[in-house]
Amino acid sequence: MIAELVSSAAAAVLYLNTLDADFCYDDSRAIKTNQDLLPETPWINILYDDFWGTLLTHSGSHKSFRPLCTLSFRLNYAVHGLRPWGYHLLNLALHALVTALFTAFARPLLGQGPWSLLAGLLFASHPVHTEAVAGVVGRADVGAAVFFLLSLFCYMRHCGLRREARTRPAGRRWAWMLGGLGCAAASMLWKEQGVTVLAVSAVYDLFVFQRLRLHQVVTLLLGKKRNVSVLLSLVALASWGVVLLLVRLYWMGNKPPHFSSSDNPAADSPLFLTRALTFLYLPAANAWLLLCPDRLSFDWSMDAVPLVRSLADWRNLQTAVFYLGFTLLALCGLRSPACKAKETNEKHENCDGKSITNGNGYYAPDTNHNTTLNGSHGLHRWPTRMSLPPTGNLVFLSLAIMSLPFLPASNLFFYVGFVIAERVLYIPSMGFCLLVATGARAMHVSLRSPWCRTVLWCLCAALVLLNGVRTVRRNRDWSDEESLYKSGIGVNPAKAWGNLGNVLKNQGKTVEAEKAYRNALQHRGNMADMLYNLSSGLLLQENQRFSEALHYYKLAIGSRPTLASAYLNTGIILMNRGDLDEAKRAFATCADIPDENLKDPNAHRSSVTSCLYNLGKLLHEQGQQEEALSVYKEAVQKMPPQFAPHSLFNMMGEAYMRLNRLEEAGHWYRESLRAKADHIPAHLTYAKLLSITGQKAEAEQFYLRAIQLDPAKGNCYMHYGQFLLEQARLGEAAGMAQRAAQLDSSEFDVVFSAAHMLRQASLNDAAERQYQRAASLRPDYPAALMNLGAILHLNGKLAEAEANYLRALQLKPDDSITQSNLRKLRNIMKRQGLETKHS
Repeated sequence: MIAELVSSAAAAVLYLNTLDADFCYDDSRAIKTNQDLLPETPWINILYDDFWGTLLTHSGSHKSFRPLCTLSFRLNYAVHGLRPWGYHLLNLALHALVTALFTAFARPLLGQGPWSLLAGLLFASHPVHTEAVAGVVGRADVGAAVFFLLSLFCYMRHCGLRREARTRPAGRRWAWMLGGLGCAAASMLWKEQGVTVLAVSAVYDLFVFQRLRLHQVVTLLLGKKRNVSVLLSLVALASWGVVLLLVRLYWMGNKPPHFSSSDNPAADSPLFLTRALTFLYLPAANAWLLLCPDRLSFDWSMDAVPLVRSLADWRNLQTAVFYLGFTLLALCGLRSPACKAKETNEKHENCDGKSITNGNGYYAPDTNHNTTLNGSHGLHRWPTRMSLPPTGNLVFLSLAIMSLPFLPASNLFFYVGFVIAERVLYIPSMGFCLLVATGARAMHVSLRSPWCRTVLWCLCAALVLLNGVRTVRRNRDWSDEESLYKSGIGVNPAKAWGNLGNVLKNQGKTVEAEKAYRNALQHRGNMADMLYNLSSGLLLQENQRFSEALHYYKLAIGSRPTLASAYLNTGIILMNRGDLDEAKRAFATCADIPDENLKDPNAHRSSVTSCLYNLGKLLHEQGQQEEALSVYKEAVQKMPPQFAPHSLFNMMGEAYMRLNRLEEAGHWYRESLRAKADHIPAHLTYAKLLSITGQKAEAEQFYLRAIQLDPAKGNCYMHYGQFLLEQARLGEAAGMAQRAAQLDSSEFDVVFSAAHMLRQASLNDAAERQYQRAASLRPDYPAALMNLGAILHLNGKLAEAEANYLRALQLKPDDSITQSNLRKLRNIMKRQGLETKHS
């Protein structure tokens, strides 16, 4: 028990500084934008959506069905929202629990002494775990490990009760079996690789609990004298595994996930040799991370691991050494001598011929009423109390724990969406730590010199210490996104520079962000996301480099024609430049892009909906209300759950208002307010509708509510002033106009409207000041100059009025109102003997 507490405490201490960390990397999509975490989303949705909130049967889904992990995120969200510390705290608690469980699992295998503690400390301190513990989405691996170990414990107990079949009721034995099968299912519902615990349990049963050799296993399964109770246990494991896999396949739509070529470049290679050599090399590369975790990265996609294209590549040597060493270790376990242990007081000999005096007897199996198969296929009676499992058997179990949970990520059965993912090694690392502790114990037993044993212990302590220091340093990389992405530049420069650019852009460091994006494109020039982000960053700079941004948006579209957000921003730039027809084409093209095989279909549908919204707005402003309504309705149909629809609904109300279909307009205004109760434009437009339909008191309440929502927004005062003007409340209207112009002095529409209201309230001096301001804001706008001329005309400033009329006519020579006003002004000037200018 002490070993479990010590290793668990060590695991917690090493990761304490992660509690202050923010969300990083994949956390945003799995948590911040995942609708399945929101209280208003039905709980049942987590059974139909993948880990990222996408419908499992959708072609773009990653098929990662992890409802228990998503449920834990949802519980976090219910308790403390999006504050990161709670998510990190639960990750840390789960890691400490896994460490304690793993140490307890190692104790009956290695003994009560220091060896199980060594295994636990190695697991607690291994740097490769940092991504799984410090990254919130790594909870899937940590949670799966909890139930992985619980399933093993249940099966171990089942095996122990099976040995006592004569004295124990069968129901209790099979209750533990059901517990193990249930925990295996739970492990799989945390993460897919959890189902492999069933295979690990079978290896434990055959090679550790029964201590069989390979030919004995064959005899047990196929021989004439079969052990029925053991076979029933193995059949239960195999049958449950098949059921879980079939249900899992059915639930995800009977289709494998689809990944882009950048996620797993080898899978996209047309050459069989390249695929074969690369996929053979990747397990060796993962094993090296367990052996020497000196080079870690948040992302290993793209070119982080270059493809192995030929037999001359030196990495093939590393592959050969890995498989040779793995095979030799496996053969060592399979060919270990049969165990014939004997009791000598408190000394219990293991199958290596050495004594271990740890005071912990190992209860041996009795798989067929106290009989089992021996090396000559005969029967002999096992003693009731035996030594610890032989080293060879432990080696084979360790290799099984290392390899079997890794198989789903090996590309052997299906392609996966990554090259290397450190968090995938969380469960396999248990086998590695058990293997190291087993090797250290075997060396300790074989060494006779106390001095040599002391050196061995020093080396073990140094390994734990070095791992701990590396883990703490790696935690600092995961403390915030900027540090994390900087740490990955040496491994995956394209992805690291690109993500660093996003962080710098969000911090307002647009120039530094541009440099980061350009660095990313130097390493990989066809990254559509980086081209898109570079364009967005250029728009945020002081000089707003629209033309350059538009160029990069078009490059992004060329690199990835399905990038809807690039079409959206392209259309917006074109719309702001006055290229309305081209903007319409960009929006319409985006709306026709299907969301099949896209990594994030919800984000795609959001961009498509925004494109349709902007297209409808253009049509609305051009007076094509019926066409605008058709586009708006299409947007409502394609709108994803996370899309905020209040602006869309408000514009639908505006379109119905223009068509004088007031009842339908009112419906959509109310829908807008229902979607966002503090949406100010909907308050103003609905108030206008209420005023038209004669509901003056209700209209005034909505105007006042809009002002309360944002007292610093001049536009609200301006609309309320118009309402007051219509009610002939001229003094109040003038006050609202003055307030609006004061708050939004740089907004032409507000200042211009305020000048009109002041003029209608006969406050000509105040109106003149506002017209002057409006004309200074837009000196090339004919209406502003004409109205300024008119108010100067009324105020008796005839020469200034004439000058403004003439400037307005230079911009719009055929304006009849300005021409008429100018003629009247000149008649007055002639009667007064004033000199006029020639137009």
